[in-house]
Amino acid sequence: MTSNNVFCIGSDHLKSEIMIQKYSKLFVCCLALLLASTSLFAQENAMQAMGKANAKVAKASSRMNRWEGPTDGPKLQAKKRIVFIGGNMTDTVIADLYKGAKEAGAVGGWEVLLIDCRGACYQGAPVINQAIGMKPDGIILAGVDAASQAKGIAKAIEKKIPIVGWHTLTKPGPVDGLFTDIGNNPHESAQIAALYGVTEANSRTGMVIFTDNSTPYLAAKSAALVEIIKACENCRLLSVEEIPLTEALTRLQPTAEDLVKRLGSKWTHVIAVSDGYFDVMEKPSIAAVVAGLKLKGISAGDGSTTAYQRLHSNTLQIGTVPEPATMEGWQLIDEMNRAFSGVAPSGYVLPVHFVSGENVAYDGGPKNMFDPDNDYRNQYKKYWTQK
Repeated sequence: MTSNNVFCIGSDHLKSEIMIQKYSKLFVCCLALLLASTSLFAQENAMQAMGKANAKVAKASSRMNRWEGPTDGPKLQAKKRIVFIGGNMTDTVIADLYKGAKEAGAVGGWEVLLIDCRGACYQGAPVINQAIGMKPDGIILAGVDAASQAKGIAKAIEKKIPIVGWHTLTKPGPVDGLFTDIGNNPHESAQIAALYGVTEANSRTGMVIFTDNSTPYLAAKSAALVEIIKACENCRLLSVEEIPLTEALTRLQPTAEDLVKRLGSKWTHVIAVSDGYFDVMEKPSIAAVVAGLKLKGISAGDGSTTAYQRLHSNTLQIGTVPEPATMEGWQLIDEMNRAFSGVAPSGYVLPVHFVSGENVAYDGGPKNMFDPDNDYRNQYKKYWTQK
């Protein structure tokens, strides 16, 4: 932590004043698997559905070595002061996002200050008020539910301080109160993770889903995971366990003990909304509980350092849907600069990427992170530094 870091204080619970749009049920090709019977037509549907699932996973697993983001925009304004509010800086993805934002801001001489919520802002601590007190030109809200910050967002709007978010809503894009929100679409992240589980499925596969509905973003992932796995004929969905990530350290061990007692060797796979569950499952006390099962884990996000380490060592976790956090830090600065310049958001959303042991050697994998080989730094600088 640098000397200008500030920590979130307070625990007031704020009543949500932002309506989060309802998300539609996710209908995917795997639903055809439910129609499978002894008829040739139904068998063809099942085969076609599995083929499409494999194709989606293959596309998501391809190398990210071509720039598909914005190629023009306003020149980077100079000497701006930004407050970066991180939901929890012990999350390596959010930490890398912050580093990326600082690195990108330095191109224009921007000052990027940090407020670390340490998880408290999920309960609605009025952290934006604290950020406003630091007299910023703009605010980045990273991994904090926008609805919990409704009053602070309203105050920022009143003071004409733009806010750019990362994973603050159920889908990326602009919304009332925020100039834009960036990051993976949670529905698509869950879809790819679940489809990879579907392609792994056979008559002996037994899946347990770990979900977290504590924020709209995570709830969207959770719903999509359950929807797809339930629609898979070959997948035995043994249990859906609702365990908030903030409580995983205390609740996962008794949950694992209960699952092993009830399911035994029927339990073969874990599908989770976050890599964080596997961090906890690696704790010696829990690892000992599940040691005899040789579980395979698949996560719908977000490509943590420890997730990459597991993929390299082929232990417990076999796949994740990562976020290109450093690159997204650059995008946060680009979007903020667009807000300052009075132009529309770029609308850029990186296609969902899937990482397994087969492609972990590319796109930042050797550094235990998702850092696309698409020259994003120079791509942004091309128009930031134009005359």
